[in-house]
Amino acid sequence: MTDLRPRRSLLFVPAANARALEKSATLPADGLIFDLEDSVGPKEKPAAREALRAHLAAAPATGERIVRINGLNTSWGTEDLLMARGAGVDAILLPKVESPAAVLAVATALADMDAPDDLKLWAMIETPRGILEAAWIAEEGAESRLAALVVGPNDIKLATGVAPGPERAELLPWLMQIVLAAKSFGLAVLDGVYADFRDAEGFAGECAAGRRMGFDGKTLIHPAQIAPANAAFAPDPEAIAAAERIVAAFAAPENAAKGVISLDGRMVERLHLEEAQRLLALNDRIAETQQVQKR
Repeated sequence: MTDLRPRRSLLFVPAANARALEKSATLPADGLIFDLEDSVGPKEKPAAREALRAHLAAAPATGERIVRINGLNTSWGTEDLLMARGAGVDAILLPKVESPAAVLAVATALADMDAPDDLKLWAMIETPRGILEAAWIAEEGAESRLAALVVGPNDIKLATGVAPGPERAELLPWLMQIVLAAKSFGLAVLDGVYADFRDAEGFAGECAAGRRMGFDGKTLIHPAQIAPANAAFAPDPEAIAAAERIVAAFAAPENAAKGVISLDGRMVERLHLEEAQRLLALNDRIAETQQVQKR
């Protein structure tokens, strides 16, 4: 089962940007993805890695912390992995994953390093082959530390030549394929970035669509996108109220042995009870996260 940590907003933080690293500790994102890959130039990568090592050692953790490393097929990947292993982060994000072998190779390396079991792997799905193999990656990876799939829309567009419109209709079959793969094997799944951080209306629309599609949250490129993403992917107050009514109804002695009950003019099954309990637990975790961030 997917864990219940809120992942409404995951902000990419360029490790080569000292100001961004410093500011990141004060931001109310559910998680931070410290990036050593695309946002860091080749000549900057060693220095960025050391700057990130120092930052992670000194900055308090108020949410999930993830490091996106360079691929192990590059000259930087192994050192990135070693740094992330020792930094006490929650997860390591692997770029351009196209087969389970990429996940299993890193999982094996972490086992050789005696990494703790709670150090998870996340996989970027951002190439045509990655999309085609998403279900296989999720199935095999779920047995070996994999905890989340993350959409990389910019690389997908570049690799395919697709030029999606505002509603992303041209990408929907592929996005849903990634969502389905993640949900089939209990993984979290994060929608890709929205590049125009000044376009608040467009961003809100994409968040709303992503939530309808089943994404758990959205990756972000700018702090201004955090609050809208948190609002868009948070449980709806009406849904919370309905969930509370479902839990209370099944808790009544007369319904203890029933598989189906009538509530608010509709039939409610125990599968709805499970979803209600999950929603309430997620809402509690969000409240806990907000309390930690206020301290």
